[in-house]
Amino acid sequence: MRRLLRWALVGVFGLVGLTVAWALLYRVVPVPATPLMLIRAAGGSGLDRDWEPLEAISPHLARAVVAAEDTGFCGHGGFDWASIEAALEENEEGKRLRGGSTISQQTAKNAFLWPDRSWTRKGAEAWFTLLIEGLWPKRRILEVYLNIVEWGDGIYGAEAAARHHFRKSASALTRREAALLAVVLPSPLRWSPATPSAYVVRRAGIIERRMAVVERDGLAGCVR
Repeated sequence: MRRLLRWALVGVFGLVGLTVAWALLYRVVPVPATPLMLIRAAGGSGLDRDWEPLEAISPHLARAVVAAEDTGFCGHGGFDWASIEAALEENEEGKRLRGGSTISQQTAKNAFLWPDRSWTRKGAEAWFTLLIEGLWPKRRILEVYLNIVEWGDGIYGAEAAARHHFRKSASALTRREAALLAVVLPSPLRWSPATPSAYVVRRAGIIERRMAVVERDGLAGCVR
């Protein structure tokens, strides 16, 4: 029994060490591919992405995704506890797990984990969120997020999205184009920023107004 316990502890500490090393590696090197990219590519979607440093991506897009996805990005430690509590209340009767994820959580999920809504995946997501919040600066979290998030069928990251939808580089995105890209993030296979529906246009206007608040409240203080 002691030997079994010893091997179990070795396994746990080995797994912890591996995940820490993985997170440290992604702090300094571009994420080569994500599980979602590989799954989609295996299904025939293709894989269009080009890694760009944060300074080569329009600051409008950084503000837009924070305004749309996580207005508390600069102030939290990886989790929006109010949203998590609301999600748990909705799911306490066994309903499907819903959102409330921060940009940090989404980055952890996309960079390291498989697409799933199970509690096991959620637990792993929480662990990797703690790792990147502890080991990466906020600037790096946002940089990785903008380079790996899905923006269409086989389209990943800001540069590929800007070229595909607006025929320009990510550095040249306007305020309006950035807002349109941010709006479609919850459902990039359903909505298009290039040919937006009335709903997407309406939401983009709301995001543009929020972007001014994000800029005023100091996104530059934690990112740029």
